[in-house]
Amino acid sequence: MAKRIVIFTFILVFVFSVMALAGTLDEILKSGVFKIGTDATYAPFEYRNFQNKIVGFDIDLVTALVKEIGNIKPVFVDTAWDGIIPSLLSKKYDMIASAMTITKERAKKVTFSDPYFETGQVIVVSKDRNDIKSVDDLKGKVIAVQLGTTGDFAASKIEGATIKRFDTIDKAYFEVMLGRADAVVNDLAQTAYGIKRFPLKIVCEPFTVEYYGFAMRKEDKDLHKAVNDALKKLKEKGIYDKIYKKWFGNK
Repeated sequence: MAKRIVIFTFILVFVFSVMALAGTLDEILKSGVFKIGTDATYAPFEYRNFQNKIVGFDIDLVTALVKEIGNIKPVFVDTAWDGIIPSLLSKKYDMIASAMTITKERAKKVTFSDPYFETGQVIVVSKDRNDIKSVDDLKGKVIAVQLGTTGDFAASKIEGATIKRFDTIDKAYFEVMLGRADAVVNDLAQTAYGIKRFPLKIVCEPFTVEYYGFAMRKEDKDLHKAVNDALKKLKEKGIYDKIYKKWFGNK
C-alpha cells in the first residue's frame, strides 16, 4: 500500500509540474485566440474606422505577426491608455500593441519585444502662430498632451510649463485649436497623420529618439521569444515593409 501511495504521489507531482511549465504561449496555441490590448484612439497606429472596426498599422502588423506564430486568431481589446499596463498585468490580455514607446520605467513592469518602429517628439501649434519653433520657446507655456505618454513625460521636463493632460490625443489637439493651450507635444508619426483634420502645424524636427515595442508580462518568456522570432521573419520576408508602405508610404 505504501508503495502505491508513493507512486501516486509521484504521478501527481509530475502532472502538476507539467501544468506549471505550460506557459502563456501554450495556452494561446491551445485556445487558438491571442488577446491583444490596444488604445484605439491613436491613428494611424490603432483607431476605429467608420464601420467601428479597429484598424491601423499596429493592427496589420500584429495580425501578420500572429499568423507567423501559429494557427491562431488575434482579438484586439480596446483599452484606455492609463489602464493599459495594469490590464496586461491582471491578464485581461497577453500583449500590448499600442504604439508604446520602450522606456526604462515601463520596462520595470513589462518585457518589451524588439523595437518595431522609430519615432520622436515634436511640437504642434496653430497654423497662424509663429513665436514657437523649439522646446526653448515652450518655457512657461501651456502644453496639451495625452496622459501618460512620452509626450507627457517630455513636456513635464520643460521649465515653467503648465501641462494639460487628456485621455486621447485628439482632445489635446482641440485644446490648441480652441486657444486654451499654446502647443501639443506628441510622437511625430501620429502627429503628421493626426493633424490633417485640424488647423495645426508641426514646427520642429523630433527632439527625442524613441522606439515602439510590444509589451508582455515578464514571466511570459516563451511568448516573448515567439513574438521576436515572428517579427524578425516579417522583416526578412518583406511583409513589414509592405505594411509600413500601406500606412506611411516609402521610407
